[in-house]
Amino acid sequence: MNPHYLILRTKEFAIQALKLAETLPNSYLGNHIKGQLIRCSTSVASNYRATRLAQSKAAFISKLSIVIEEVDEAAFWLEIASEFNLFKEEDHISTLTEAQELTAIFISTRKTMKLATS
Repeated sequence: MNPHYLILRTKEFAIQALKLAETLPNSYLGNHIKGQLIRCSTSVASNYRATRLAQSKAAFISKLSIVIEEVDEAAFWLEIASEFNLFKEEDHISTLTEAQELTAIFISTRKTMKLATS
């Protein structure tokens, strides 16, 4: 998959998650999830950009592993917010689906890179 395309896609994912975060209620739980979702979703985009600057395959795999953890965490927080009915399901389902798709893409990429370095 085209790395530039994934840079744009992860940035759009972060924007979608940020917009959702803004809709969360101003409560203890809402604010906690909001902060976590903002942190991990923006980390997906920024860390994926950093993979493009990796100076070795090992560095790329390491940074990509961070991306995988962060996008999976974003999915977790979207699921938790949904479980507590903090936003309408139709408002977050496309962002959750994107998190799951990005996770699958990045896991596949990491497996391919590990095989290439073996």
